[in-house]
Amino acid sequence: MQLLRGTKDILPDEIVLWQHIEKTASKIMKLANYHEIRTPIIEPTSLFKRSIGNGTDIVNKEMYNFTDQNSREITLRPEGTASIARAFINNKLYKNNTTNRLWYLGPMFRYERPQQGRQRQFHQLGLECIGSLNPMADAEVIRIAHKLLKELGCSNYTMEINSIGQLEERKKYKQSFIEYLEPYINDLDNNSRNKLYTNPLKILDSKDIKTKEIIYNAPCLHDYLDTPSKKHFEKVCEYLEFLNIQYNINKQLVRGLDYYNYTAFEIKTKSLGTQDTICGGGRYDSLIQELGGPSVPAVGWAIGIERLLLIIRDQLNNKIQENKPIVYLAINGQNTEKEILNLIQLLEQKGISYHLDLDNNSLQKQLKKADRQGAKACLIIRDYEITNNCITLKKLSTSEQKQFNIINIDNLIQTLEKMN
Repeated sequence: MQLLRGTKDILPDEIVLWQHIEKTASKIMKLANYHEIRTPIIEPTSLFKRSIGNGTDIVNKEMYNFTDQNSREITLRPEGTASIARAFINNKLYKNNTTNRLWYLGPMFRYERPQQGRQRQFHQLGLECIGSLNPMADAEVIRIAHKLLKELGCSNYTMEINSIGQLEERKKYKQSFIEYLEPYINDLDNNSRNKLYTNPLKILDSKDIKTKEIIYNAPCLHDYLDTPSKKHFEKVCEYLEFLNIQYNINKQLVRGLDYYNYTAFEIKTKSLGTQDTICGGGRYDSLIQELGGPSVPAVGWAIGIERLLLIIRDQLNNKIQENKPIVYLAINGQNTEKEILNLIQLLEQKGISYHLDLDNNSLQKQLKKADRQGAKACLIIRDYEITNNCITLKKLSTSEQKQFNIINIDNLIQTLEKMN
C-alpha cells in the first residue's frame, strides 16, 4: 500500500519540530489572551462556496467534495477562517459582546499539484481577532505573526501590505480593470484570460511575465478607495512603524479569497522559489454576517506549517534535542518483572523518563542498546539484585556502578533526579 499523492507521514524524528512549533505558538497566544479552538475537518460544501467565493480556484478546482450517505454535500476544509466564522455563529460566541481572540492548528485539504511546501493535505496555524473595527487589531495580529516567526528562528522574510477597500469600491475598480484588460485579452496567459470576468483581481497576482507587463500600467485599486478605507490603512501602517515592523506597500497585492476587505497582507521569503508566501491574512468584516450571523468585524492570518518547516528545519534541529530516556531499564532473570513494574511507577511519579527493554537479550546486549539510545544511566535488575534486595545503577558515561537498597529507594530516585 502506498500513500495517496500529496500526503505525507510525519515521523517521530520530525514530529518533535511540529511539537516545538505548537508549544511556541501556544505560549505566545496565551500571553496575548488568544484561546485555542478546534473545528471539524468536514463542513457543508455551501460554507466554503458562500465564504471563499464561486469565482476562486479553491472552490472551482481545489476542494475535496463528496456526498455522504444522507445525500449531504460535504467538503474537507480547504482553509480555517470559514470554519471559525461558522463556529462563532453556531456557538453564539458573540453573546459575550467582547472581542473573541481565537487560534487554531490543523490539517487543510486542497487538490493541487504537489510540490515543495505544498501538499494536498497540509497544515495551517492561524489566529482570528473577531469583534473589533480598530486598525490596532490589524497591527496586533501582524505583530503576533512577526513575534512567532522570530521566536521560531525565521528571519529572512519581508512583509507586503495593501488595502483592498470595501466591496463597492472593488466593484468599481473591477469594471475599470476589466475594461483596461479587454484589448489585451489575447495576450494574457490562459489562467488570467479565464479569470477576466469571474475573478479579475487575481490577475494582479499573475506570475506570467507578459501579463505582468500588461497590468503594469493598469488602473490602481488604491485610486478607487474612499476616505474610510484610506484612513484605516494609514492607521495600520502608522502602528506598524511605531512597532518597528518593516513592510512594503504592494498596491497589486490581493488575497485569493472573496471575504477580505480593507487590510490584506502577506509575509514572503526568498527561500522557497515561487511558493514564497509563508503567512497571509487580512480583514474580513462582512463574512460572519454573510454566513447568517450578526454584523461582527474580524481580522486574522494563517501560516503554512510545511512551508515554514522548509525554512527553519535546520535551526530547529540544532536547537531541539531529541527526547532521550534518562535511564534504561535492563532486566535479566526469572523474577524481575514485578520489581521493574514497581520501579516504573516511581519513575513516572518523579517525572524521570525511561526505556524498558522487552527483548529478553543478554545483559551485555542491553547495555549496548542503552548506550545507543543515549540514556544517561542503566538500572539493572537480575536475580542477583532480587536476592540481595537492591538495584544496580550503571552510569554509562563513566561505567561507574553503584547498588541501592530496594526497600529504601529514595537515594536512588534522588540520584536519578540530579541527572534529569
